[in-house]
Amino acid sequence: MKAWVGFECLLLLLAVFGWGQEQFPSAKNQTGAKAAAQTAEKKPLLLKDFKPVSMLHASVHQVPRAKFYVIDVHNHVNDARGSYTPIPPPHVIDVMNATNVKTVVILTGMWGEKLQHVIDTMVKPYPGRFIVFTQIDWSKIDDPNFSQEMVEQLRNAVGRGARGLKVLKDLGLVVRDKTGKLITVDDPRLDPIWEECGKLGIPVSIHVSDPEAFFHPVDNTNERYEELLNHPDWSFYGPKFPTKEAILAARDRTFARHPHTTFVSLHVGNWPENLDYVSGMLDTNPNVMVEFGAREAELGRQPRRAREFFIKYQDRIMFGTDNGVQEEMYRNHFRWLETADEYFDYWGYPGQGRWKIYGMELPDQVLEKVYHLNAERVFQQYKGATEAKKGMQ
Repeated sequence: MKAWVGFECLLLLLAVFGWGQEQFPSAKNQTGAKAAAQTAEKKPLLLKDFKPVSMLHASVHQVPRAKFYVIDVHNHVNDARGSYTPIPPPHVIDVMNATNVKTVVILTGMWGEKLQHVIDTMVKPYPGRFIVFTQIDWSKIDDPNFSQEMVEQLRNAVGRGARGLKVLKDLGLVVRDKTGKLITVDDPRLDPIWEECGKLGIPVSIHVSDPEAFFHPVDNTNERYEELLNHPDWSFYGPKFPTKEAILAARDRTFARHPHTTFVSLHVGNWPENLDYVSGMLDTNPNVMVEFGAREAELGRQPRRAREFFIKYQDRIMFGTDNGVQEEMYRNHFRWLETADEYFDYWGYPGQGRWKIYGMELPDQVLEKVYHLNAERVFQQYKGATEAKKGMQ
């Protein structure tokens, strides 16, 4: 009995001093120690270098050409501002022909001779393949006759060949007069411009505000953190800027004040993260259309809600990319619209966020409207150059 008690005491002492664990380590502890040592030797992996390959065995259906011909209503290829590296026009046409894109709308055509250059190099040499829009010259905002000047500039641009007006996001965010006052989207000085667009029968493609995340702190909770680190000037968080909601409310008041003018609310009404809001905006304003330029990522991650939205508003949605003209860019969009493929990269991944998208497999009736019928209906509203030529005289 004494010997047994003595043996138990010995075991207890060995356990206390850890002798047993060191002399007879388990296989589990060996593996853990080795793994810990290997981990310590490795350098941290930066998020920008993390490029996991999905192990999901998902169907892949490539769509080399759109099922119906396409009008891309949101592009900037070879525009007046030099938004992208210039592409030889014949190459642009080759890409369009290869993917079944009939027409590309160049939104940022500016005015005067810069507009004329785009018309002479892109529109006239390739009839039916390119449409160009004009813009507002904000440098004249303090002129006493600003409204009338812009109406005359608009008529001049349409007389040259412009077929729409593009409004960039600086309106409502950064455009100010000489007193420092912010120019809101519903500023009354702009009313004659919107009205003139209605008289001429040309659409106003308007981009105001930006993704919702751009109005939130740039911290570890922001889903577009990497994008904002790369583009800090895209952050509109803080007291220097109005809220997203305030900007959109001013825009919506403008839509309501000008029911005879067709507005194209770009980027899915500038709130694709909130399709309930966009639906309400469309229900309230029958003179408004939307397109989805650079918002494939936002819509593609909510496929059921987005599909429901596309079907319900099939007469109000147009195809737009807001990307450089490339075959694979267009094909990525066609795959998203036409197939039921799951969990694939949106175009530009992971630029806007680290998530994947899902195809909507839209019905043919909806596809054809989105691809070209809705855009054709908008551009058919053009009332001719009779009124526009007044600005040329």
